[in-house]
Amino acid sequence: MKLFRLVMLLCASLCLAYSASAASVLQQYLPAAKVSDLVPDADGFGPIRADLAAAPVLKGGETVGWVFATSDFVGTTGYSGKPIHTLVAVGLDAKIIGVKLVKHSEPIVLIGIPEAKVKGLVSAYAGLDLVAEAKSGGTAHDVDIISGATVTVMVIDDSIVRSGLKVARALGLGGLTPESEQAGTRFTLDAQAIAPADWMEAEGDGTIRRLSLDVAQVNAAFAEHADARARERALTEPPETTFIDMHAALVSVPAIGKALLGPAEEANLTAWLKDGESAIAIVGRGLYSFKGSGYVRGGIFDRIVLIQDDVSVRFRDRDHRRLGDIALSGAPDFTEMDLFRIPANVGFDPAKPFRIQLLAHREVGPIEKVFHTFDLGYQLPQKYLKPVAAPPVEVAAVADRDEGSAQADLWKRIWREKTLEIAVLGTMLFVLTAVFFFQTYAVRNARAFYIFRIAFLTVTLVFLGWYANAQLSVVNLMALFGSLVTGFSWQAFLLDPLTFILWFSVAAALLFWGRGAYCGWLCPFGALQELTNQVARKLHIPQWTLPWGLHERLWPLKYMIFLGLFGVSLMSVEQAEHLAEIEPFKTAIILKFIRAWPFVAYAVALLVAGLFVERFYCRYLCPLGAALAIPARIRMFDWLKRYHECGNPCQTCSNQCPVQAIHKTGEINPNECINCLHCQVLYQSETVCPVVIKKMKSRARLAASPGGAPPHPTAAKV
Repeated sequence: MKLFRLVMLLCASLCLAYSASAASVLQQYLPAAKVSDLVPDADGFGPIRADLAAAPVLKGGETVGWVFATSDFVGTTGYSGKPIHTLVAVGLDAKIIGVKLVKHSEPIVLIGIPEAKVKGLVSAYAGLDLVAEAKSGGTAHDVDIISGATVTVMVIDDSIVRSGLKVARALGLGGLTPESEQAGTRFTLDAQAIAPADWMEAEGDGTIRRLSLDVAQVNAAFAEHADARARERALTEPPETTFIDMHAALVSVPAIGKALLGPAEEANLTAWLKDGESAIAIVGRGLYSFKGSGYVRGGIFDRIVLIQDDVSVRFRDRDHRRLGDIALSGAPDFTEMDLFRIPANVGFDPAKPFRIQLLAHREVGPIEKVFHTFDLGYQLPQKYLKPVAAPPVEVAAVADRDEGSAQADLWKRIWREKTLEIAVLGTMLFVLTAVFFFQTYAVRNARAFYIFRIAFLTVTLVFLGWYANAQLSVVNLMALFGSLVTGFSWQAFLLDPLTFILWFSVAAALLFWGRGAYCGWLCPFGALQELTNQVARKLHIPQWTLPWGLHERLWPLKYMIFLGLFGVSLMSVEQAEHLAEIEPFKTAIILKFIRAWPFVAYAVALLVAGLFVERFYCRYLCPLGAALAIPARIRMFDWLKRYHECGNPCQTCSNQCPVQAIHKTGEINPNECINCLHCQVLYQSETVCPVVIKKMKSRARLAASPGGAPPHPTAAKV
């Protein structure tokens, strides 16, 4: 029990916290905000309401508007899976007065896009009329897309509009009223509805809705764009050529699902959907793909969004399935057929009208695009609906949902959505733990263990690094220390399940094996260095072994770097994060080298150095390795076996250690050891280790003497 408490204490002291969390995001950021940045002629902010995460904006002692944080009301997560915090000031007439982006963790906006450009785009929302947005379903304005940050910008836009509508309705601004007070006949799905017999009938009665655009229509739409280059880059295909012919149907309605998908596929769909979830089928053909390639890079379908009132649903790859065939007779041939799941918690009502908004783009430069949206409207035909009396339901006010519950819902949803990734990481940790506990058997066959290690490092690089972006960083620790000062939050820490699990495993591993369990096996950039070095060895690139004196004097560099970054973080975490670019992790792992050339050149230079000096960066520059090495001395066990002869006179392990972590005197430096277990392979080698060879010869001589017993195959093992 004491050991468990110690593990939990270490985990709490080493865990990642992405932000200092309080009762609400507004409470966290409002004290440091300048009222002039949001409302130029205002005097200050009043106290935050007890029943709503909003504070009055005061001028001359009177309320002229309200300020709130978007992430107190909507789950504003983008590519990073972390909240995007934006402060918004809205007037009494439900018009936005000012907007300020205060915190984000989006790596996509770092790809050659200045921070000022994103903040400028956000501030341009001043003047947005939320009453008009309520009437149009959140599309009464144009979204100013930034090339290279399409999804991030659209997520920010969605968060500003939806949270603004929630606050305006809760406060009654501009005459808006809460949805719970809006009258009207309510409908529910009719389980006895009869589906159409063929495709023609389905299109005729509205079961299937269609958006068809030809080249002439698209060229005409872009001809009205403010950017003249959009007109100059018109499509050259014949005007009547189909740009896109897109159809949609709400297949979670049983009658529609059975008719369109067939009984077997409809049964699979029903099993896929959870309670309260809906699904829509989208099929298309033509020059333009409604899926695009964004979901391949970041898991988000950035060309389509479902909009219903002030609810918008942007689909991710986890909510997507390919559709093999259409069962409805008379269906045309389509090049794309897909199913998209609508989560239960987004507020979607299948009985109400909605639309699928298609984002079309046109390239106007090497990396620049302009955009135009087209809508496919959908309303479930009346034959699938039946009126129902609205029950007396107590609708919780938006104010009742503080940031604590919002973040709790968010991290729980993220954990559910990351089930596969969590299972893979859990398997990796289980296998690695078994290898460490039974290392004597694991390393007995040197060739098999080498193949295993290369395979494990490959999974670490490809899955943990490039796919899951689960690369730990010294920035995590600096953010943790900052949050411990201002108020640590487990909920904020739990927002990234893979990082949570990794940091917990690091805390436990420090007790048993030191820093090497992570640095040697689970660090994606460390894996990249070792794998590229192995390729270099196969290509006979010379390997350099630094003189021990120089090597020993270079060790402290990483500790100096870490202490310097830690010292700067005490004054400014933001400044420390900029200086932490000495870590190439963001460039090589998170952004996969898609970044400005100085960052790429730096990361490549480190990898090139690693071709000649294995794990050059890990040995001498890594501040994260230094931070983990400091508590490495507290490990409770010494698992790496040694002979009395190690170091005196034998220097085999010292000479062959990949990172020169073994002193000439024979002891292993736990601060530098990466637990690659190469020394344990040598420890049992009957062809390399002089001690084992000597014992083998002694056994052989004893067996050859009169009356001697034959040597046991494992007699040389200790």
